[in-house]
Amino acid sequence: MLTRICLVLAIVAGLAAGGLNFFMLKEKITTLKEDDRVQTEGRKKAETDLAKTRSDLTKTTAELTQTKTTLEATTAERDQAQAAAASATKKADGLAADLAKTRTERDNAQADLAAYKATGSSPDQIMGMIKQYRSLENALEGQRGENRVLAQKLRKTEAELAQYVNPDVPVALPALLTGKVVTADPKYKFVILNVGEDQGVVKRGQMLVNRKGRLVAKVQVTSVQKDRCIANVLPGWELGDVEEGDQVIPAYPQS
Repeated sequence: MLTRICLVLAIVAGLAAGGLNFFMLKEKITTLKEDDRVQTEGRKKAETDLAKTRSDLTKTTAELTQTKTTLEATTAERDQAQAAAASATKKADGLAADLAKTRTERDNAQADLAAYKATGSSPDQIMGMIKQYRSLENALEGQRGENRVLAQKLRKTEAELAQYVNPDVPVALPALLTGKVVTADPKYKFVILNVGEDQGVVKRGQMLVNRKGRLVAKVQVTSVQKDRCIANVLPGWELGDVEEGDQVIPAYPQS
């Protein structure tokens, strides 16, 4: 009898424990279902938001690309406009300079015209006077050339005359005369200088030869050409060998 009672109690306790476990399992299942529902709804919402974000990003990217294209086109147009403006400014400056030059030429022409009118002469008369003036200029230049030749001859004649009248008096040469040795012959003691009649050199004229400010020799002219002369080294004045490039100046310059 006791055994049966214990068995019944055990069965009842088992059923009670099973019911309790079933109840707890049901609660857990219900909780898991609710969590799954919440997570599912959250995932769906996240997927929806992601899709919308992707759509917005695609739209924004397209708009950005369009904006960039528009900006590049606008920048190109701006650069073209700036280049055109610079070209127009440069052209305007050139036209302004040409206009100023033209105005100056016009003013000069008007002044020249006024001067012509003030002379009371016709254009033909003025042209005739200009031709006459040029002719006189040419004649004067020719006369100056003749005077130079006559002066050279006069100096030459005076030097030759002085050789007979006063042979001991040194022949003076132009004070500003300077020249160089172009050829030097140490054996025969003569030099060739790059100055002649055109520079006022005459026979028997004496010149000092120097190198960097140091006296080298004294020479006397023996032969004169248009732009050359030959001179001998005077005995007792050989202070060194005369070389090409040495400078020469008058020993007795004209006062």
